[in-house]
Amino acid sequence: MHSTKFKEVVIPFLYPKHMAFNKRVKIKTILEQDLIGQEITLMGWVRTKRSNKNVSFIALNDGSIITNYQVVADPNVIAEEVLKKCSTGACLKITGTVIASQGAGQQSELNATRIEVLGESDPEKYPLQPKKHSLEFLREIAHLRMRTNTFGAVFRVRHALAYAVHTYFNTKGFFYIHTPIITASDAEGAGETFKVTTLNLSNPPKTEDGKIDYSQDFFERETNLTVSGQLEGELAAMALAEIYTFGPTFRAENSNTTRHLAEFWMIEPEMAFYDAEDNQNLAEDFLKYIIRYALDHCAEDLAFLDQRAAEEEQSKPTEQRAELGLLDKLKFVVENDFVRLTYTEAIDILRNSNHNKKKKFSYLIEEWGTDLQSEHERYLVEKHFKKPVILTDYPKGIKAFYMRQNEDGKTVAAMDILFPGIGEIVGGSQREERLDKLTQRMQEMHIPTEELSWYLDTRRFGATPHAGFGLGFERMVLFVTGMGNIRDVIAFPRTPGNAEF
Repeated sequence: MHSTKFKEVVIPFLYPKHMAFNKRVKIKTILEQDLIGQEITLMGWVRTKRSNKNVSFIALNDGSIITNYQVVADPNVIAEEVLKKCSTGACLKITGTVIASQGAGQQSELNATRIEVLGESDPEKYPLQPKKHSLEFLREIAHLRMRTNTFGAVFRVRHALAYAVHTYFNTKGFFYIHTPIITASDAEGAGETFKVTTLNLSNPPKTEDGKIDYSQDFFERETNLTVSGQLEGELAAMALAEIYTFGPTFRAENSNTTRHLAEFWMIEPEMAFYDAEDNQNLAEDFLKYIIRYALDHCAEDLAFLDQRAAEEEQSKPTEQRAELGLLDKLKFVVENDFVRLTYTEAIDILRNSNHNKKKKFSYLIEEWGTDLQSEHERYLVEKHFKKPVILTDYPKGIKAFYMRQNEDGKTVAAMDILFPGIGEIVGGSQREERLDKLTQRMQEMHIPTEELSWYLDTRRFGATPHAGFGLGFERMVLFVTGMGNIRDVIAFPRTPGNAEF
């Protein structure tokens, strides 16, 4: 048998001619480096243009940074018909020389020698004119709102936070697991799921007793979009020890509020060999890390959002204004140890508070076992402790089936982390690893054990104490950006009656 020798062939990567036009410099790069005297090419969208007979000043933004860059165009160099098309919203390719700026506000500007209009924008029709637009109006044109300073800043911060999540867990030795988007389980047991089917909805097949025959469906059973990757994440943790998921989740909850979405992203770490205290320690460290990351890497955007939030606060009645500005609030979380107390201790504090006695709470605290509302959570953080709070050991009746039961028989090893201005931001627990206790709890809550037999196998074969938590990513972005509505921190919000784009 003769051997075949393969000759290595180097194939040069050839750019099509038109690709070379993208040899551009980003505005962020210009502002970070000294490029005075150099000829460069910028590309971006016009934010504003002001002109007189001697010169035009174009404010250009390319999305790389919140700052616009000033381009100076001489009508003796750039044709009048080109300058006319450089209206707000137009996309331009500008070549010129970087010169020292004569005006205040920036160190340099671009003296244009050539302008190519890549995409025109009719100033009569373009909805984002250079004026302040309400957030409500911008939600109506959400496909264009990322072109504004506010939303550009929000989505750059969102990116940084997502990157920080992966950096943190990778550094800690966690493994990133992709849990399924289509599943047959409802992790929370709430039943508020989006159904997935390929059946003919106008005439679905029926069983003999008149029910829809899902055995003829694509998966041959009833399926839905996932509400959580936790249960599958636990399976992975029972082999890889420390894992996390970060993906979309879906709740068919008809909640038209500033805090709810039908489609949102969840970060869910699951850790073998962790108890409730280990879980709390990791969650606190994780939250501080990603906020610190944003403070270190998004200074310009956060400064802008801090100013925006301060202006918003000024429009509120004095008694409703937040005590801390955005940047101060972020530093407050990073620089303070979180207070840890039990649900029972929290109920005593709330029940005996002046707020409760003077009936300032919308939901009065009268007895142990009450589910806490956002107003109670915020009172503990903002008024009583003036620190972030980790609440533990909730009544088992108000928590999910998979949480480990404490020895008192009344509470579970749950934890919620409470932040200023938002209330609960993280929910987690030590998971119930004892098969008998878990199956008993599932029966009590009418969760069919046969459908989750795969999950119970982790308790049958090599069970170990383990824990985990969930962080709603949009809640985190909401907190870090200081925005007031969760629909403003996800690019394409999915809410009741709204599935555009």
